[in-house]
Amino acid sequence: MPTPFPTRKPVKAPGFTEFVAMMAAAMSLHAMAIDTMLPALPLIGHDFGVSDENRLQWVITLFVMGTGAGQLAYGPLADRFGRRPVLLGGLAVYVMMTLVAGLAGNLRLLLVARVAQGIVVSAGSVVSRSIVRDRYSGPTMARVMSTIFIVFLLVPILAPSVGQLLLSIASWRGIFVFLALYSSAVACWIALRLPETLPPERRRPLSAGHLGEALLFVLGEPTSILYTLAMTAMFGSLLAFVSTLPQIFVGAFHAPQLMAVTFATCAGTMAVASFANSRLVERLGMHLISHAALLGFIVVAAVHTAIAWSGHETLPTFTVLQALALACFGLATSNFGAIAMQPMGSMAGSAASLQGVISTVGGAALASLIGHQWSGSVLFLPAGALCCGLVTLCCVLGAERMQLFRSRHPVQSQAAADGRADYHPQPTVTSDRSDP
Repeated sequence: MPTPFPTRKPVKAPGFTEFVAMMAAAMSLHAMAIDTMLPALPLIGHDFGVSDENRLQWVITLFVMGTGAGQLAYGPLADRFGRRPVLLGGLAVYVMMTLVAGLAGNLRLLLVARVAQGIVVSAGSVVSRSIVRDRYSGPTMARVMSTIFIVFLLVPILAPSVGQLLLSIASWRGIFVFLALYSSAVACWIALRLPETLPPERRRPLSAGHLGEALLFVLGEPTSILYTLAMTAMFGSLLAFVSTLPQIFVGAFHAPQLMAVTFATCAGTMAVASFANSRLVERLGMHLISHAALLGFIVVAAVHTAIAWSGHETLPTFTVLQALALACFGLATSNFGAIAMQPMGSMAGSAASLQGVISTVGGAALASLIGHQWSGSVLFLPAGALCCGLVTLCCVLGAERMQLFRSRHPVQSQAAADGRADYHPQPTVTSDRSDP
């Protein structure tokens, strides 16, 4: 596969701060395409004559399902051709699909375009995770992912306000123009500053056998599959919150003008939690932090469910409890992802794809199930989050053999233990001190 943006001179590796910002920008394309659309959903429904508000949730959930499906391809491609050409190629096609979505003439065509958008933008999340795994492992990888997550969370804090600002000067179609320009800028940055992180001698063949091997490894390695299912359940609760927020603020609180502020407040707690994780994870360990955060998530969801069921839900209680739940979410999932990727070694690209497909498509399906319980009351949201939290706890207990908070050695895969010839752990960096 030719590199969409060829360079004549070798690209100098960015320093730690620029690397984190670059990876966060690539991953943020997914969130940007979701969160900027939230203020526009009622206008899209009005323009296309949509009477059932629940149908507008598909503008979000089908996009997310597309990202899940697309992830299946980009990991193996990145393992075969390298990270850089696959990432840049995906971003180039995403720009085109975004402009196509902005030209849609009805809801059906918009939804088709959103699926296509999701399929190609998944290159940003899958390949970026593989690049991080190429450079870091263990608690250091969790620290890097948490730092990236902090930058990444600036998107949901700012994106709804950006979308609202764009709507004040243009129609909802202008949001897609903005997304195309933003993704073009990210692609140019990566083309100019990011070198290849997977050397040719460590690339894997693009074959059904390799994909089958990776699938069996991801599904058969207990840490990988159970923590991936844990991320699936947690992501379902988050996406249900995001996709139903416009309906909640219009139908339950009758305060749509406060949606962006509330959303930014909740996302801000996730950023603070991720910052704390980046500072503490190498000292306390991924397991201790993520397991404690999961238990906190369940407690907060249970309290919120009880308040909503009693009929005493108010906008302040909703904001505070959702903010606490999302803080716990940030602490748990950033570490869950690092734990799930830890045994993957040289098949990090394919593993990231398969794990991403499971967590994204499964999370979108759960979110759709939760979101379609909307009937004018907020109760469905914390009750759904509580169910997701309990499912997550079961997965974690299964992975840890019923023992929470224990810390294990970085590589626990059976393939590594057996000395399998087809298992080749990658050289990793355990500290960023040597970064230029």
